[in-house]
Amino acid sequence: MEANRGLTDAVLLLDTYGEESEMLRQSFRSSGFTGPVIVIEDDGFFPEDVLSVYQYFCGDFRQSHSIPGKARYFNEINIPDYWEIKASNSGGKVHDLHRERGRIFYAEPKHERQVRVVDWMDDKGTVRSSDHYNRYGALYARTFFSKDAKRFCKAYFDGEGRETLLENFVTHDIILNRDGRIYVFKNKTELTLKLLQELRAMGSRLFFNSLSTPLFVSERMPKDRQEDVLFWQEGARNDIPGNMQMILSGGSGRVRQIYVQKKASYENLIELGVSKEMVRPLGFVYEYSRKNAFQNKALICTNSDRIEKCEELIKELPQMIFYIAALTEMSSKLMSLSRYENVALYPGARTEIIEELFDTCDYYLDINHENEIVSAVKQAFLHNQLILGFKQTLHNRGYIADEHVFDDHEALIGFLKQTMGNKRMIGEQVALQRRAAMSEEAAAYAALLK
Repeated sequence: MEANRGLTDAVLLLDTYGEESEMLRQSFRSSGFTGPVIVIEDDGFFPEDVLSVYQYFCGDFRQSHSIPGKARYFNEINIPDYWEIKASNSGGKVHDLHRERGRIFYAEPKHERQVRVVDWMDDKGTVRSSDHYNRYGALYARTFFSKDAKRFCKAYFDGEGRETLLENFVTHDIILNRDGRIYVFKNKTELTLKLLQELRAMGSRLFFNSLSTPLFVSERMPKDRQEDVLFWQEGARNDIPGNMQMILSGGSGRVRQIYVQKKASYENLIELGVSKEMVRPLGFVYEYSRKNAFQNKALICTNSDRIEKCEELIKELPQMIFYIAALTEMSSKLMSLSRYENVALYPGARTEIIEELFDTCDYYLDINHENEIVSAVKQAFLHNQLILGFKQTLHNRGYIADEHVFDDHEALIGFLKQTMGNKRMIGEQVALQRRAAMSEEAAAYAALLK
């Protein structure tokens, strides 16, 4: 078996790259994992150490001199003469006089207005194609739609704009044009296996986070290793997925362990009768930015003036300083709060101001309606701020303990009066918050690699 192992002993294989995939990658890296992190579904904005299956075959965009080398700002996409681009912090539109021709979608964080996708529409307003841009500003892929707005195929380009891959969404075939040869793969599983072969990783362990393509890849790997691990990141549901049942019944050729990364999901699986030996809880290794300094300073980030019971909190808690920040200008309603001595307003706050406020404050109040900005709740969590909110205003529930969610402002005010100035209680509540988010030590992941 040793002779069959590749250059790497383990691979982290991710289906898509969202927040939870990012946290899993970070947890592995914090534990000392140096193997490849591979993502199947491409969005063009991965960290430098993450390898995209599709872009691997399209080459290294950093070597191309024909692309900008950094993500495109919203007004840097190519449009015909006399067309106009209008944009906000949430997205953009392309107009030909009165007619909408395109829609611009940003990468996260959206307020930086970096272009990720541009949809192009016909005269009837139907999307006919989508241009995909990556972190280097390259047009790396284009999706084509049928007349009834269904995806038909997607072409991928190298750094010089040459078509390299073509994926057919109807037949699922993927055609690779490489070094003058044509390769045909039946699906994403075969394309991913081709990549693993070229990385000499067919003898490696797989750590993966999806019951779809990553599991299919695992099942196609050599069966001499039965050490693959599934990290289950979905929410609680009232049944056990069919592919998970296959693993639990011993039907997998390689997977012998499942780690569940959400508390409610783990508890739900146990209630459904799953063995605690086969399914275990495991959270993430978080990289905390600072310790709580126990100061009476609360931060609220919002682009709306709809902040639940904000003025009542300000009046009832004069000893608390409320810092309210927005990326946009503030309404007169919000600006009027400046009449209170314990309020500091930051309209149109720049990134460095937002960062300074997270370093300054020790409470975060998740009490604004409308959309969350600057991933505020997660940032508050990583800054060890005590996060409190109302049931009707929560934005990122996974970082907030149940005990810190309130039905009304009177209960929240009572809790704040208890904690302010009480270092022991604040420390206990922050620790409770970290346990609720399933915070782990790096050693827990390092043990998986042994």
